[in-house]
Amino acid sequence: MAGRKRSIRFKIFAILLVPLTALAVIWGFAATLTVQSGLELLKIQTVYDNVVVPTRSLLGEIQQERLLSAAYLGRKSSTRDDLEAQRKRTDASLEELVRVSQKARDETPPAMWQRIQELIDQVRRFDGLRGRVDGHSLSRLEAIEDYSTVAEVGFQAYDRLMISPDMDLIEQTKAIILIGRSREVMSQESALITGVLAIGRISPDERDAFAKMVGQRRLLYQLGNSQLDAELIKGFAAVNASPAYASFMSMENEIMVGVQPNTRLPRDANTWHTTAEGMVGTLSQISGDGSKAIADRALPLAKGVLYRIGIAGALGLLAVIATLFISVRFARGLAAELIGLQRAALELADRRLPAIVQRLRRGEDVDVATETPPLVTRGDTAEVVEVGNAFTSVQHTAVEAAVGQAELRKGVGNVFLNLARRSQSLLQRQLALLDGLEQQVADPDMMEKLFAVDHLTTRMRRHAEGLIILSGAHPGRGWRNPVSLFDVARAAVEEVEDYLRVSVVVPQGPAVIGGSVTDLVHLLAELVENATIFSPPHTQVIVRGEVVARGFAVEIEDRGLGISPEELAQLNERLADPPEFDLADSDRLGLFVVGLLARRHGVRVSLRTSPYGGTSAVVLLPKEIVVENAGDEHSVERLIPPRPPVPPVLALTPPAPGTAADRDEDSLPKRVRQANLAPQLREEPRDVFSSFQAGWQRAQEES
Repeated sequence: MAGRKRSIRFKIFAILLVPLTALAVIWGFAATLTVQSGLELLKIQTVYDNVVVPTRSLLGEIQQERLLSAAYLGRKSSTRDDLEAQRKRTDASLEELVRVSQKARDETPPAMWQRIQELIDQVRRFDGLRGRVDGHSLSRLEAIEDYSTVAEVGFQAYDRLMISPDMDLIEQTKAIILIGRSREVMSQESALITGVLAIGRISPDERDAFAKMVGQRRLLYQLGNSQLDAELIKGFAAVNASPAYASFMSMENEIMVGVQPNTRLPRDANTWHTTAEGMVGTLSQISGDGSKAIADRALPLAKGVLYRIGIAGALGLLAVIATLFISVRFARGLAAELIGLQRAALELADRRLPAIVQRLRRGEDVDVATETPPLVTRGDTAEVVEVGNAFTSVQHTAVEAAVGQAELRKGVGNVFLNLARRSQSLLQRQLALLDGLEQQVADPDMMEKLFAVDHLTTRMRRHAEGLIILSGAHPGRGWRNPVSLFDVARAAVEEVEDYLRVSVVVPQGPAVIGGSVTDLVHLLAELVENATIFSPPHTQVIVRGEVVARGFAVEIEDRGLGISPEELAQLNERLADPPEFDLADSDRLGLFVVGLLARRHGVRVSLRTSPYGGTSAVVLLPKEIVVENAGDEHSVERLIPPRPPVPPVLALTPPAPGTAADRDEDSLPKRVRQANLAPQLREEPRDVFSSFQAGWQRAQEES
């Protein structure tokens, strides 16, 4: 299937639309991301107040419950009431988180929200863990690990809080989370040692776990401190330089290094709970302040981002609009230039060049320089201007070639005309000589031969006239007065070689004006000859004529093999509108002559299939060239003058040729074959020699 054709305007705009669309999409995507980032910054405060703070509170209660559970498992019965009270505080903190977090559900990142819900679910299942603690069915380390697993879910929720596009805020948030994790490990240490202190001894597993906790806490704390900026590090730096932190570090070292498994803790280890819990509380307070400071930083940062994105978005939108305007303007300009070039080229191809060719066909002189002005194209695109110049060059070359061809055809036509005129003159002289010989010869055999030469000469004259017609000129023969159509048809038939096979059925009344007689005789002769050539020799060709509504119709019908419908349509087209004569196409020279003669006099010639299988040629003469003979013998000229009465004995002697009065004084001598025959010899087509023999016998009988 052939592809759909697109205009140059469509293709140019399509080419421009792709980058413009891509630019608009990229701008929209970037603007969306930036606006989204700004909105996420605004969400930080909401998430901090409704999710982070209550989650931190719940984690603190879990850590405290873990501490008291470890002490209870150390057989310290005095902590039972404290443990029950702490469990109620943990549950209350859980319900507060559930209630408050719903306010920030849409603003909370999905991953963080999922962790918060997981934390809530695990705390709600604390009943099993608490029952095992109450029944002393698990060790202190197992209890600490179970509580720590639940607390880890809460700290993982903090890891999903990275919703800020600002890298500095992300780094500071990570640092606070690392310190929070180190504080969680410190709380685990406090719970473990508190349980150990309840029984006064530390097991090997507990000692190894404590050493692991110390190493993990110090690493996380160091990493967090190293990433804090100057503002947030102040509180932690004060803690690091305090005697309480130094005492805590010393106790960690003493328990980790100086205490052997299954031995009692040193006496000053009893101060562990106070020191450790104090440090946990202090670090929790400082971490909370740091988180609050980070949340406070996000609000002005978000406003600044939104402000900048507003400016950038507006500028980007203006850039897109400006790009679109400039691109469309250039595209329209280029499209206008190309369309102007197209119109100029079409004007050249469809109107100017055909008009020049028509003028050349009419024989007019054409000045190449005047008729090939530069092809004017509007615009300043170099390639378009160059194409316009190329069209100008092509135009000049085409007109130059057309003029050359016209001159060549004119030269060939002049050659045809020269040769035809010379041949016509010689043939007229030959016909005059034959007339003289026909009057002098009495021998029937010799007379028949002279008539045969006469007939050949008449046909040769018609062919010479054909060359004159092809050259565009008019034959020399002509009549001033109208001529009977019957005589026109008979004269045409007598210019055909096989005229004895032709029957003429044309009424005597209608006549044709003198100026059209010669061409009409030639036209009918070509059609009749074509009918005799392309039909079997034993068949007859009939020429009929009758008056019709639009003039006079002459039909030439043969009974040959006929013509295919395709070829018939092609021939009718050429007859209706004869093309320019091509020297290479000489097979249908007679048909071309018929078309030219018909166009000259407004005659319509058409071919159709005959009922007998052959072909019928219908010649419609317009009313303008047909007149009615009202019986006035002086107003209608005869092509075949009537034979004056002569004695029968002189029938063998051809009468004198027609006088000059019978011919147009401005034309070459005219002669129709057998014009001087006796009427008896012209009435029916028969063998010439038999006719002369019958006449000779009648003359003898009468004498």
